[in-house]
Amino acid sequence: MSVQNRQFQFPLNISYQEFLPYYRGEVNKVEVVDSKGQTLWVNAKHFRPFLTSNGIRAYFCMTIDGQGNLISLKKY
Repeated sequence: MSVQNRQFQFPLNISYQEFLPYYRGEVNKVEVVDSKGQTLWVNAKHFRPFLTSNGIRAYFCMTIDGQGNLISLKKY
């Protein structure tokens, strides 16, 4: 039996200073709420490439496999 991939869309609006503990690995999970109201905890390392001097201010689309492993994280 094959388990389908799942997709979630959510905004993330966090300043550079607020994200530093995540970037340093002091905090591992970023809590986000998707467009359907579901709370998700995403490993902070996946957001590091999106960090700028203004922080992270974007809408994301995340795809995970049936075991919850990240397949893709795209910024829109």
